[in-house]
Amino acid sequence: MIKNILFILSFTSLSFTQDLPIPNWENINYADDSQIFHQMDIYIPKTDEKNYPVIVTVYGSGWKRNDKKASNGIKKVLIQPLIESGFAVVSINHRSSSDALFPAQIHDVKAAIRYIRGNKLKYGFNTKFIGITGSSSGGHLAAMAGTTSFVKEMEGGIGKFLNYSSHVDAVVDWFGPTNFLIMDECGSRLVHNNEDSPESLLVGGAIQNNKSKVSLANPITHISKKTPPFLVIHGILDNLVPYCQSEVLHNALKSKNMESKLVLIEKGKHGPEVLTDKYISLMSDFFKNQLNSN
Repeated sequence: MIKNILFILSFTSLSFTQDLPIPNWENINYADDSQIFHQMDIYIPKTDEKNYPVIVTVYGSGWKRNDKKASNGIKKVLIQPLIESGFAVVSINHRSSSDALFPAQIHDVKAAIRYIRGNKLKYGFNTKFIGITGSSSGGHLAAMAGTTSFVKEMEGGIGKFLNYSSHVDAVVDWFGPTNFLIMDECGSRLVHNNEDSPESLLVGGAIQNNKSKVSLANPITHISKKTPPFLVIHGILDNLVPYCQSEVLHNALKSKNMESKLVLIEKGKHGPEVLTDKYISLMSDFFKNQLNSN
């Protein structure tokens, strides 16, 4: 039995020899407390624009880390290309499953988005467009932010900006879990039904024994007519989060007549052969197209 596996991206095939972006503002606390898990970094493009549309990035860790907003991997594959595409990027920390059970993690994400709207003048944000992206467990939280846009029950009470909206305008989900209960049926080297799986630790017990909690944590549960457009990217050879998870999300979105594009990568694994220039450009182009049509 595989224990305590983190859904951390594999960046072994990526080179970090080139300069990585440096945040314009670092370790900003979006919850008005002193916790590292409520910090964000803000990156602004090096152009003459006064206001920038925003993309929020969420790291992958199997919901087990609360401090990975500034990892070299996320800087390389998400933050750098989005800055170069003209977006302000806000990379956030969130509570881990050992800090608090779900829905604390999505409450943190939403608090960060509200903070962005409440401080648009301070940082030069154009909050008419806020997108979100993440990989693995970060993809799950990005998808949750999208499908729970305007779902009041999922807001939480974190931070000072509770009168602001936490909705997002577009989502790019990189191989995130979307229906925990069927993950083992789809083929995975991790037994997700075990009580020590990342999903079980997130909800506080074996997922098959906590189906109501799991339903709350599944992005597909919350899809509505207010759900924004999605781009969903997954490798067919992913043996940690099986690609059925992206198929399920895409099909659920399409069944509600919501905009979704699914990209399945024949040789893609859990990061390798997926987080490549080709698909990173696809992410950037998707956000730019959604910005222009917003």
